[in-house]
Amino acid sequence: MPFKDTIINLVSKFSGGMSTQNYPLDYCIPLYHTVSHETLPHLKHLYPYKSEKEFEKDLDYLLKYFNFVDWDGFRRFQESGNREGKKVALLTFDDGFSEFLHVVAPILERRGIYAVNFINPEFVNQQDMLFRCKASLLVEKIISEKVDTSLLQNISGLQSGGTDEICSHILKTGYKKRVLLDLYAEAIGLDFKDYLRKNKPYLDLAQLQELKTCGFGIGAHSWDHPYYSELTLEEQLETTFRSLDFVKTHAFLADAFAFPFTDFGVSKSFFEQLYRRYPDLYSFGTAGIKTDAFAHNLQRIPMEHDSAANILPKETAYFLLKKPFKKNLIIRK
Repeated sequence: MPFKDTIINLVSKFSGGMSTQNYPLDYCIPLYHTVSHETLPHLKHLYPYKSEKEFEKDLDYLLKYFNFVDWDGFRRFQESGNREGKKVALLTFDDGFSEFLHVVAPILERRGIYAVNFINPEFVNQQDMLFRCKASLLVEKIISEKVDTSLLQNISGLQSGGTDEICSHILKTGYKKRVLLDLYAEAIGLDFKDYLRKNKPYLDLAQLQELKTCGFGIGAHSWDHPYYSELTLEEQLETTFRSLDFVKTHAFLADAFAFPFTDFGVSKSFFEQLYRRYPDLYSFGTAGIKTDAFAHNLQRIPMEHDSAANILPKETAYFLLKKPFKKNLIIRK
């Protein structure tokens, strides 16, 4: 176990574990992508996701400490200054995967829990696919079908690379070089459009409208899910504004934006221009329990790498560990 994890576990143990009193913020914003008991090839090689049973277990745990609220309730809570009573939770999902309608929504409706799903307009109606999902599909085909990787060596530049090296290279392909993924797919006979047509991994516009009618929120998540660290300031603003314009046009949540991947390193200038154009907007990162110099930029807690019962106490302990060093506030430059 890494030294950092050992220290966090010790702090968690001696701080009394998780409780409403020692959880350091008034709100909790859990982050998921999808929920399924099935193997999803477009996600299989990217990150773990939870089954229905695991997800419901997380919800049971979170309900011990937080009141789940809807978007309007969350905004009122943030702006009222009233912090009496139980702390609140806003449940969030990213990327607009179809399981949100077929698997997640029925669970949440049965429990009376609201969620926001942050979507990328480029993927609505199966127009295209997140470049990282393309990478996962490529790796799955290479491994499962024992593809001759020599077909890829000239494109990848790995003249002597074996299967493991090629797969690692594919999974590390960045947003700016995503066209390479289409070239790899062509070389090994993988048709991304055919996969989209047959599997429909994303929610379409009619389904998003259905979810809205059922009371769920649909927010913006950039146009096509880039790494913001790879973009210029102008490109960051353009993809953000385009996605916000899309959700506004379709009468979804025009005051909610979640950064794709992370907001790490996003500049002060970006936030100043963002909030100048959208003064009522709340934006969301993925840095866990932290606060931000920009009060309307809130951090979420990724929930898919472990159980909520393990994640929340460790996140709380990590916050307490950093508190004496004033490392829990994100300062933008």
